[in-house]
Amino acid sequence: MERVSVFGLGYVGAVTAACLAHAGNEVIGVDVNPAKIKAMESGQAPVLEPGLTELIAQNRSSGRLRVTTDAFSAVQQSDVSFICVGTPSLGNGRLDVNSVIHSCQDLGVALRSKESFHTIVIRSTVLPGTAKSIVTPAIEAASGKRAGRDFAVCSNPEFTREGCAVADFLNPPITVLGADDPAHLGSLRNLYLGTPGQVFETSLGVAEMVKYVCNAFHALKVTFANEIGSLCSQLEVDAHVVTAIFASDKKLNISKAYLEPGFAFGGSCLPKDVRALTYHAKQLDLDLPLLRAILPSNQAHLERAVEAVLVTKRKKIGVLGLSFKAGTDDLRESPSVQLIKRLLGEGCEVLVWDKDVTLGRLTGSNRQFIDDEIPHIGARLSSNLEDVVKASEVIVIGTSALSQEALRTAIRPDQIIIDLRLPFPKPQGVGFAEGLPFPVDPTFQAVHA
Repeated sequence: MERVSVFGLGYVGAVTAACLAHAGNEVIGVDVNPAKIKAMESGQAPVLEPGLTELIAQNRSSGRLRVTTDAFSAVQQSDVSFICVGTPSLGNGRLDVNSVIHSCQDLGVALRSKESFHTIVIRSTVLPGTAKSIVTPAIEAASGKRAGRDFAVCSNPEFTREGCAVADFLNPPITVLGADDPAHLGSLRNLYLGTPGQVFETSLGVAEMVKYVCNAFHALKVTFANEIGSLCSQLEVDAHVVTAIFASDKKLNISKAYLEPGFAFGGSCLPKDVRALTYHAKQLDLDLPLLRAILPSNQAHLERAVEAVLVTKRKKIGVLGLSFKAGTDDLRESPSVQLIKRLLGEGCEVLVWDKDVTLGRLTGSNRQFIDDEIPHIGARLSSNLEDVVKASEVIVIGTSALSQEALRTAIRPDQIIIDLRLPFPKPQGVGFAEGLPFPVDPTFQAVHA
C-alpha cells in the first residue's frame, strides 16, 4: 500500500484517485475547486464517467479516499504525489502548463518542511522535456530542495478514454513508467504491481513523448479512415467492406510493420499508388489533405538526409545502399538514388556500395534503369565495401544488408557516420560506430507482459 496525493480532480485525476484507492492505497485528492471537493465528499463523481461514482462512494466509505483543498496537508500525509491538472491549448496551439507550474509550487512549499523523500509523478499530458525544464526547477525553487536527493520526478502518462476511463485504468494495454534514474520508480512499481498489460520502464522524455505519439496516431487513423471513406463514396465503392478487409490484415496493416523510424520510402508501389489516388481525387474535385501530404512529407525526410550530409562540409561521400529495400536490386524510386543525385548536384564526390546491386550481376529492367536513367551513378558503384569506406570522408548508411563488424573494421577515426536508419539522421563521430546499428535508450525495459 502507498500513501498517495492526487493534484487535480478532473477526468484524469478523479479516475486516478478512485482507482488507486480501489487498489487498496490511501489516497488524498486535491483540487482548488470547492464544488469538486463537495461532490466527492458526498460520494459523487465530479465528472460524468461510467462506474466512477460507485468507486468514489465505495472508497469514501472505506476511508481509503479523502479529498481536500489543502495541498500542504495532502503532501505531508503522502509519499507520492500525482499531478493530474489540465494542460489546455492556447489560441496559437501552444500548451498551457500554468496549472502544472502552480501544482509544482504548491508541492514545493509543502516539501520545505518535509524530511522524508517524496516522489512526484507527472500524469498530465506534457511535451517531452517538461519534467526537466519546468517541473523539476519549479519544485526545487519552491522547496529549496534538490531533485534526486530529496525528491524524485517521474512520468506516468495516462491512456484512458472519456466514457470508459475507469475500465481503461483497471485493464490497460500498456503502462508507462518514466524516470531518468530507475531507482526512483519504486513507488510506481508498487502502485502498478500486478496490473494487466505490458509495463514499460523508460526515461522521462520517452514517457512524455509516448502519449503524444499515441494520440497523433489515433488522430491520423480517424483522418485516414474518413478520407478513404470519402474517396470510396465518390467512387461508389462500399467503404465499410473495404476497411473491414483492410483491417483484417494483422501482419502488415494493423500491426507494427512500417512503424520503425528510418529513411524515406520508395520502390515501385508506394509512391506510384499514392500518386494515383491523390490525382484521381483531384479529378473528382475531392480534397484529401492527409493523402496529399504523404509524398511531400516523404520528400522532406529525404531533404533532411541531404542536409545532414551537406552540413559536414566534406566532399568525399560513401553511400552504403542503393536499392529502395535491402535484399533487392530494385532501384525504382529508390530514396538512395535521389539522395545521390542531390549530392552530385551539390558537387560531392560519391562512391556507392550495395551488396545486391553490382553492374556485373544486374540484368533486365534494373540494368537498363542504370544505363538509361542514372549512368553517372552506375559508374560510381563498387562491389568492395572496404574500398568505398576507405576513399570516403563521410559514410552514409542506407541499408541494413551489411556486416556491422566489417564496417567497424573499415572505419577510421577521422570519418563521419550518418545513419539513415535513424529517425533523424545527423553526423556522428566514429565512436558512434561502436553502437551500430543504432543506440537504444539504456533506461528502457519492458518489465513484464
